[in-house]
Amino acid sequence: MRPGGRDAPSGMELAGLGVLVAAAVVVPLVAGMALDGALRTGPGFLFGGLAVGIVAAGVTVYTRFKRYL
Repeated sequence: MRPGGRDAPSGMELAGLGVLVAAAVVVPLVAGMALDGALRTGPGFLFGGLAVGIVAAGVTVYTRFKRYL
């Protein structure tokens, strides 16, 4: 336990978080690239997918670690 009375996340929790954050960013990014390729549009869907991925990664980190805050 930390001095504040809260446990710290384990190494496995942190490794799992890394995988989740990577997936949360990469999956919408690749989907946006695929949509841009299929619709022959500019990088709009790519940037949209990137924005969705960044927000999803932030929400994932917050929900996983709010108990440690």
